[in-house]
Amino acid sequence: MADDKHRIIQELVPGRQVTLAHIIASPGRELVARLNFDATEAEGVQAIGVLTVSPGETAIIMADIAMKAANVDVGYIDYSAGSLIITGSVSSVEASAVAILDYVRDVLGYETVTITRT
Repeated sequence: MADDKHRIIQELVPGRQVTLAHIIASPGRELVARLNFDATEAEGVQAIGVLTVSPGETAIIMADIAMKAANVDVGYIDYSAGSLIITGSVSSVEASAVAILDYVRDVLGYETVTITRT
């Protein structure tokens, strides 16, 4: 029995949805450091926006919208997993998150979530 092999099947069923939209206001230094932003980016981080989406490639569109909507930086993007992290002032991160959700809901027809914050 110890030689039994187990097979794990992971499956992603792409919906058209934003599954998380969260703003972290005034993140602690340790959190910012753990996110591995470069020193110049980390110095001015007043807020972090975390968004996830399916299908993941939409994260590219979301990053474009975020940067055009307000003065934010893209801290991280993973278009295979659908993760996007943006940084900037609280008002800029919020404006970008609102613009993203409006666009993916109204133009792309995605299901969206309410923006949460800590």
